[in-house]
Order: sequence, then C-alpha cells, then structure tokens
Amino acid sequence: MPSATKISNSSQNQAIGNVLSWNKKSDGIYGNTANSNFEITVYKEDTIRVQVSRQSKFSPNPYSVISSPEERQTEIVEENGKIWIKTSKIHVSVNLHPFFLTFLTPSGEVINQDDPAFAVSWLGTEVSNYKKVQPKERFVGLGEKTGHLDRSGRAFTNWNTDYFAYGIGDDPLYMSIPFYIGIHSGLTYGIFFDNTHKSVFNFGASNNRFIYYSADDGDMDYYFFHDDSVSKIIGSYTELTGKMEMPPLWSLGFQQCRYSYYPDSEVLTLAKTFRDKDMPADVIYLDIHHMEKYKVFTFDNEKFSDPKSMIKALKEKGFKVVVIMDPGIKSQKGYFPYDEGLEKDLFVKYPDNEVYEGQVWPGWCAFPDFTKAETRQWWAEKMAFYEEAGVDGYWTDMNEPASWGQFTPNLINFDFEGENVSHRKARNIYGFQMARSAKEGCELQRPEERPFVLTRSGFSGIQRYAAAWTGDNVASEEHMMAGIRLVNSLGLSGVAYSGYDVGGFAGESTKSLFARWMTIATFAPLYRAHSMINSNDAEPWAFGEEVEEISRNYMKLRYRMLPTIYSSFYKSTQTGLPIAKSLAVEYPHDKYIFESAFENQYLFCDSLLIAPVESYKEITKVYLPEGDWYYLFDNQKYKGNQIIYKDCPLNYLPVFVKAGAVLAFQSDVSHTGQAHDGILSIHVYAGNKASTYLHYEDDGISPDYKKGDFLKREITWDTQAGNLSFANSEGNFESKFKKIKVYFHGLKIKSVNINGKVEQVEKSDFSFLEKLTEFDPLPENSHPYLEITDVSTVTFENITEAFEIVI
Repeated sequence: MPSATKISNSSQNQAIGNVLSWNKKSDGIYGNTANSNFEITVYKEDTIRVQVSRQSKFSPNPYSVISSPEERQTEIVEENGKIWIKTSKIHVSVNLHPFFLTFLTPSGEVINQDDPAFAVSWLGTEVSNYKKVQPKERFVGLGEKTGHLDRSGRAFTNWNTDYFAYGIGDDPLYMSIPFYIGIHSGLTYGIFFDNTHKSVFNFGASNNRFIYYSADDGDMDYYFFHDDSVSKIIGSYTELTGKMEMPPLWSLGFQQCRYSYYPDSEVLTLAKTFRDKDMPADVIYLDIHHMEKYKVFTFDNEKFSDPKSMIKALKEKGFKVVVIMDPGIKSQKGYFPYDEGLEKDLFVKYPDNEVYEGQVWPGWCAFPDFTKAETRQWWAEKMAFYEEAGVDGYWTDMNEPASWGQFTPNLINFDFEGENVSHRKARNIYGFQMARSAKEGCELQRPEERPFVLTRSGFSGIQRYAAAWTGDNVASEEHMMAGIRLVNSLGLSGVAYSGYDVGGFAGESTKSLFARWMTIATFAPLYRAHSMINSNDAEPWAFGEEVEEISRNYMKLRYRMLPTIYSSFYKSTQTGLPIAKSLAVEYPHDKYIFESAFENQYLFCDSLLIAPVESYKEITKVYLPEGDWYYLFDNQKYKGNQIIYKDCPLNYLPVFVKAGAVLAFQSDVSHTGQAHDGILSIHVYAGNKASTYLHYEDDGISPDYKKGDFLKREITWDTQAGNLSFANSEGNFESKFKKIKVYFHGLKIKSVNINGKVEQVEKSDFSFLEKLTEFDPLPENSHPYLEITDVSTVTFENITEAFEIVI
C-alpha cells in the first residue's frame, strides 16, 4: 500500500482530497489520495467495507468482526471520473476528484452519500465521515443510548462510563455499540463504525448540513449494509459481529438480586419465601457483600461460613446462584490473585512498566489486562474457585473499567492482542473482553453446561459472550419507560438478550410502580429485579398483598410462556434479531411508531404487541400497526393502522396478539427445573394471513444442542385455508410434551379433522391471569377480571411425524 503524505497543519480540517492512484482487487479496490490510503471491500451482496487511514498500514479492531469477505469477482467499472463497484443490492459510486462515496440501489436511488466537500476528514488525530442527510431521514439504534427512538437532532458519545443513577437523557452510559440504521424514502441501510476509540455520532445536532461520526484516533473503518428490511440489516450486522448462543433455560426465568443479600441465612430465607408464596423464580444473585472485603475469588467467612452447603441447599429448592465478579484485584501482598497477576505480568501498566492502580470497592486495585490472551486464560482458571462452590452464573460489573474519580489516565497501556495500545483505544472493549473471559471460564470449569454471563459494559459483538443489563437505573416512572427504550435499542443493535433492574436500583419504588414494572418486565428478554443497599425491601411480596398477587400473576404468566420465549431465543441465535423488537424493525416507514406516545411499544416474541404504560394511568393511547390485533386478555379484536384508547388498570398491562399468530404455553411450574404436566398448549388466532411458529426444545442446560440434540418443528396456521399443520420434528431430542392442546381464538367450531379422523372440540372458559383477591370490599377498590369464554379446544397425542388439523 502506498504511503500517505504527512499532515503538517492539525488545527484545521483536512479532507481526504483527490484520488492519486487506485487498483482493482477481486472483491473491490484500493488506492491513495494526497492525504490517505483507502480500501473498499465487498463483504457480501449487501455489505461493503470502507477503510481509510493516514498510516501506511490499517489498524483494525481485532475483537468485533468474526466473518470474512465472501470469495467473489466483483463488477468494477470506471466512467466519467468515477469508479462503480456493483453488487446485486448495492452500487457504490467512488468519486475521484475529490474522493467521496455514494451508495445507491441498483435502480439508481440514493441510499446514502458522503458530503462531497468533507467526506472523510481529519482534525488532528480525530477522523470523521460526513454524510448528507436524505429527505425526512430517521436514525435508530446505536445500542445503549437514552432519548427517543428516532435519534435525529441529537449527538451521542461512545465512551463506556460508570454512571450511577443516570438521567433518562444522559450520555454516555456503560456500553458502546457504534452501529445505527438509517431510514428514508422507503429505504433502509445500516452503518457500523468499527473503531474502538472514543467516538461521536452526530445526527444533525447543531447543524443542518450533515450528519457525521468521528473517532478521537485510528482508522475510518466502517461497514455499510443495505437490504429491503431492517430485519435483514440487523441479520447482516450480526453475521459480521456474531449472534448469541442458546442461554441456559433457567436464565429466562425470574431472577432476584439485591445489593446485597447477606448473611447466608437471609439468602436461604429469600429462597424459602419464593417457594412458600408460590412465586416462580430460578436465580438468586450474590452481590459484593459475599466477598471477603470485596476481593474477587473469595467468600466472607463470617457472612458465608459454608458457601458450598448454602448453594447446595438453594439448588435443592430449584435455585441457581449467580455471583458478581469485579475486575479490580486488591493490591495486597499475600492475596494470591494479586501476587500471581504480578508474577505473570497480567495487569494493565503505565508506559514505564509500573502497574497501574485505581480505587474501587476493595481499595487500591490492579486491573487485569483482558486484551491479553494469557490474562483471559488465567481469569478463566481462577473461576475454579466459584465452580468448586457450585456457582452457576457470573455477573461482570464495574468493567468499563470503573474506579473512584471516574477518570482513568489515558496513557496506561494494554496489550490489545500484541498491538500495545493506550487506554484511548482499549477502554471501550475492556468490559467486552472481561465478559469473554468469564464465558470462557464457564466453559473451562463446567463444559457440560452452557455459560450464563451478565455484563454491564461491552462493545459491538458483546452478544457472543453475555447478556446485558442497563446499569444503575432509578425507581421512577420515567426510568421504567426509558429502560424499555434502552432494551429495544440494544435489540436493534444486535444485543437480543438484555433487560433492566425491575423496580429501579436507586431510590424507592412505590407500590404501583413496582407492580407495573413487574408486568412490563414479564415481556423483557431478561427478567431481573434488583435494588440498592440502605433501601426498603424490594422483593415482589414487599409492597403489600395487592402487588404480591399482581406480581405472582405475571411471574406465572412468564413461566407459562416459556415455550414461546425459548423458541424465540433459538430463532434469535439463527437470525440475530431481537426478542423484544422495536416497532421500527417491522414498521420502519410508519410515522406513528416514532411519536413519543408510541415509541416505547414493541413486539415480544414476534407476535405479542406490548404497550408499556406508567403506573398512574388508568387509560392509555395505543397505536396498532397494520393488520388485525386481539387484546390478549379478552380476545377483543381491533383493526390495525389506528390509535385506540385502552383501559390499563394496574393488573392488566395492554398486550395484543397479532391476528394469525401461533403461541405456545405450558402448565405452571415453580422453576424451570420442575416438570410441567406434559401438555403443550397451542393458541392460534384467526387472521387473514398465514403464519409459521418455529417450536424449539432441548435439554435447556447442556451444549449438546450443537450436536443435534434438539427438537425443532414448524407449526403453520392458515385461517383462510382452515388448516393447522405440524411439520416433521427435526433433531434427536424427544419432546417433553406428550400431548398437545389447541385453543382456537376468534373462531367458533364444532369439530376438527386430525389426519382424516373427526374429533369433537370442547368448549371452555379461559383466562391468562388469575382473579385477584378483593382485599377491600369497597367498589372503588375492586379489580377487573377478564376471561375468554366459550373457547374451542381439542387435545391429542403429540407425535413426531407431520400431521395437520383441518377445521
């Protein structure tokens, strides 16, 4: 690659300039301008990589992208001072004098275009790409970012930050995902800026000329995606950066956390209370007070004198245990992890080779350099301490990395897979690589089980290693709604498995707020309650009998829905699509979904439309997108493309089912390890369009599903044809459901034909939630109870061969 001319004046903007020379390669072009070197590579038909650097050699991020370009012979044509790079989905026009790019559809519509004057530019070491704003263009995604669904008019910074009790408009937070999706003129595209330095994305804040993204240093290295749907763009982004693997089934149940539960007797009492109160739950967390003076890889011998026996007792009640792991290693001679880290040269250091120390919970600490393979292996080996105690999962916290003072010196050095870089380049991927170390530790210590890692910090690709939660939120109505947008935005950005602290971490939740939060979080990928030290108790029974019953109802609904939820997780491992799906995924060109009244709405498991609402409201506006919709709890049917007003008493969250949908439920269980009754309940809803539900099962705990030990089956429902068809079961796993019971919603039928045999249907009344106790007999304190009457059902044996039901 030719060397670039050095820049002498760094105080003014320096644009990339004219192309001096260029050459073809099999999958694109490369060349140089007066100020830089560039390379454009076709990764796939819908994915183009653009690299620009003032250095003689590119310096890519080694962590996020895990795929390589497809081998191809790309069509490249030069005409009229431009180079054209063409695929079946994208035509790239490379203007030569000066260099700027235009991305077009094969039919010539402009998808995205550089600002011709600035394109790629530098201010000192800062590198930026300036883009023209297309008519009525909207921007969504960018991961864990506060604010509205449409990012237009705001600027955001990517710099992983420990931010206790952050405001609902504050930025930056804990995680950086420099990937966004642009929407305009019936077109959609995505851009992933793969640079780990501190970066800024400006979507038209303080100017009306362009949008841009910039990084403090490093290369302009971005991937451009274009296809005919947001779903396909997210799919291509996750092809590039990876998809999550199947989590353990227990991690999809209810999880209870507090800073902190101690001593061990309190933890055991907590577990007993869940079971005594018939509230299903699977996970209890141990926060920092489980450790001896907050030192990782220790237990406090006074508070937890026999952790192995305590964990064994919890397992007997069906609970899994997740422990917190902070990166800071206390700088204390005689503390084995510190001594060993020094001996093996595993800590982050100053340029003069002195170990860097920062203050966190244990006091002055050294920080493992997780950008070094030897450190990751060492950390994984240290996790044997927890494995021997019986710990099931790991919660990587404080991994931005956080330290008191909140200002880590930029000159400290990180290995970065042998590149040796400063904190400026390494910070944003530190938590990402700590989560990787924890996942690899799980696999090393317990290879017969799937890992569960929950992380606060991360970067693009974090979905390969961990679930995410949105950090130290606040017990407020505004934070409850903001958390929904954060999770939806993470889903738009490739992180399908995420959640928020139910009830709020900081502050005190009111009774009504906690109840509403529990109902909404039932429909979140991660269902975890968490609260702070020196606050009131915040377990689901701590707010009085009414909230306890509402919580129990929705916790039980969550567990009944697990066949649908688990199947949706499997689908996400294949497609990269979110489980909690912003309406921008399916309806990106519908202007109503971006309005503040409706931007929090989302699809859960594809077919359930969730309309979150504050706890103080008794009636709310809901926007129903195109198609027909059923209110889940009473089967009332609504036409789409309209705004409706819906009652929202505290015990009924507005949830709608897409007409034509198929949902799968099971019987009540106390935890995921408990056997259900063996009946798979299939609920089908009459509609004008056919739909297919992919049912998925495996053992829920081992990685054997990767070897074919799973069951996968398509169930297709076509109301117009009067046909419910079950395809052949795939895989080696034997279904845990011996019978199937079908509920027909929106239809009145007397009999069905199952593989040529006529079966009479039964009629019954059905409810998704139990009736609440009327604690106060006064009429104004009564709770509504919704029931679906006279539902047609049929029950039959579950067989692996294909069959169909004709109505």
